[in-house]
Amino acid sequence: MPTHPDSTDAPLVDCHAHVYTTDMPLSATAWHHPPHDATIEQYIATLDQHGVRYAVMAAASLYDDYNDYMIASTVKHRQRLRTTAIVKPTIDPYIMRMMRDDGVVGVRLQWRNVKNLPDITAPEYRKFLRRVRDLDWHVHINQSGDLLEAPLAALEAAGVKIVVDHFGHPQRGKGAACSGQEVIMRSVQRGRTWVKLSAAYRLESPEIAEACARELVKHCGPERLLWGSDWPFAAFETTVRYGDTLEAFKRCVPDDSARRIIGGETALRLYFI
Repeated sequence: MPTHPDSTDAPLVDCHAHVYTTDMPLSATAWHHPPHDATIEQYIATLDQHGVRYAVMAAASLYDDYNDYMIASTVKHRQRLRTTAIVKPTIDPYIMRMMRDDGVVGVRLQWRNVKNLPDITAPEYRKFLRRVRDLDWHVHINQSGDLLEAPLAALEAAGVKIVVDHFGHPQRGKGAACSGQEVIMRSVQRGRTWVKLSAAYRLESPEIAEACARELVKHCGPERLLWGSDWPFAAFETTVRYGDTLEAFKRCVPDDSARRIIGGETALRLYFI
């Protein structure tokens, strides 16, 4: 069972990062072309440099269902890493079980700014989500806050565990008052949902991130929150550093005890134990 290092203020688990190489096949709808590789070796070195012991990688929409590199990386570092995957709902259940054995812990719905979203209440998705539930996987959803209500309701009805990415992407100009924040909090209170305090730099301002974090800690509790760096900071590669994300986490959650739960205990229970 993973344990905390003896003395560190760093999170124990980074619950949101990506690894890739520039020669991997980009999706036809990729919104960003990475300027350089973000290899597993570079990521592991970054974790070591900052005292972060474990990580859960998030499938990158840039590569659609080309999960090969992330899964191979997880197999190589099985004691330290887990990953999610982007898959088609028609994926063979035997393949899903093989992926589980290789360290896959969930599937990601990368829906933000996507047109023509699938109907996850359709029969093929109902069957797929039942298989996700049977594997005890989680569904990670990345969607704008004002569009979260319907998919969260459908995922809850399917009985799967849910992880909401990036503070739930509150609407610009509304921050913690965004309707999506209330939707998220109600979903968390019903017992199958967690929220990632990840990629604070993608929000409207540091103040918005801090205000949203305060409300989420207050209404959801640290036991339902996770932290993630979003390394290698796609589209922000030249302006964000790993240390910046650690400092942002401290500002968002100034209480040491809550930060230890969010950055370690919650993630260990959800992904590693």
